[in-house]
Amino acid sequence: MHRLPAALLAAMACASVAQAQEPPSAEANPSFTLGRALELAGAASPSLEAASADIQAAEAGRRVAGLRPNPSITVEAENVTGSGLYSGIDSLEATTSLTLPVELGGKRAARIAAADAHTGRAAIQAVIAQADLRLAVIRAYAEAAAAERRLVTARDQVRIAADALRAAQVRVQAGRASPVEVRRADVARINAEAALAREARAVEIARYSLSRIVGQPVTGELDAGWFAQVTVAAAGPLRPIESGGTLALAATEADLAIATAGVRLARSQRVPDLTVGAGARRFEATGDMAAVFSLSIPLPLFDNGGAALSQAAAERKRAEAQRRVTALEVEQAIARAQADAANGATSATAASGPALAAAEEAARIARIGYREGKFGQLDLLDAERTLAETRAAAIDALLAYHIAQAQLERLTARAPAIQGDRP
Repeated sequence: MHRLPAALLAAMACASVAQAQEPPSAEANPSFTLGRALELAGAASPSLEAASADIQAAEAGRRVAGLRPNPSITVEAENVTGSGLYSGIDSLEATTSLTLPVELGGKRAARIAAADAHTGRAAIQAVIAQADLRLAVIRAYAEAAAAERRLVTARDQVRIAADALRAAQVRVQAGRASPVEVRRADVARINAEAALAREARAVEIARYSLSRIVGQPVTGELDAGWFAQVTVAAAGPLRPIESGGTLALAATEADLAIATAGVRLARSQRVPDLTVGAGARRFEATGDMAAVFSLSIPLPLFDNGGAALSQAAAERKRAEAQRRVTALEVEQAIARAQADAANGATSATAASGPALAAAEEAARIARIGYREGKFGQLDLLDAERTLAETRAAAIDALLAYHIAQAQLERLTARAPAIQGDRP
């Protein structure tokens, strides 16, 4: 029987929280950190509850597999209510016997092995559910943080557009520019306000999605520092790729173990079982007693178990092939996730660093020059558009980096060692 550590079920809700948990803030309204989101999601996730129930069901199935067949008690009455000498109960012959099925061919051991394989698969699936939940929480948290950052940028763009409109009005009133510039600036302001409204709704949707995963409303500010952080190593060369020990491969290995146990079980079913019995017969006419013994064995004339064994062997062959397919797919997925994380880190570092600083400086110079009449309005609009695009690119790159990094962690998560007792 698989003896899962007692910590497994408890850790399903919070094993990975320790990696992201942060000390509580002393502020009255602390920020809603990723660690807090992982903790709440682990406590409220129905997928973890379902995985826990699967483990309990598999362990109960293992106990069922270890049970032996029940004996039977048979009572027979012969020579009763007939005719002539047998019209009454004077010639009654009553037989009471106890029969017991005797399993042959290692059926009980094969059942236990199959149940152990299912228990191990349930344990692996529980860890997979936890890893999937962690990925979903990180994705939702990153999307919500990105939406809030876009909202901040949209508010800044509204302020910039309003300042540009006032500058255009001053230039027109001073006779230094055409009234068309006021119209252009006003259109830019209207578009910026519309974008602000869209981003505000996007924040509401993102926070709602996150709250559904964590099981309660999301209060407080999200951790902007976490969202802006990029691991330098992520932008480096690809690391060696090894699918062995990953959750995906462990799941296919567990499936292969189930199929192998199925072959063993099918082979054991080909051996017929015996049914032995012993009892006593009482003769009413004389009051004498006699012992009765019985032995029965089925004749495998029509179903000798060969077809079931062929089916089990084919299923094992399929599981073995699926394991090789999964190994290739996991290695390819890890390579893609590493590349995506590296690309996201490179893009985020560039867009959030030198490129963003250059765009901000260009926009600042364009604003000053436009107010002083040194630059035209088109120069200002072009600089502002470049700044907005650079900010958006930085946010998109950070979001892509965090999602790719979370996906990489999910793909490379190590499977636990599931130990089982020999039947």
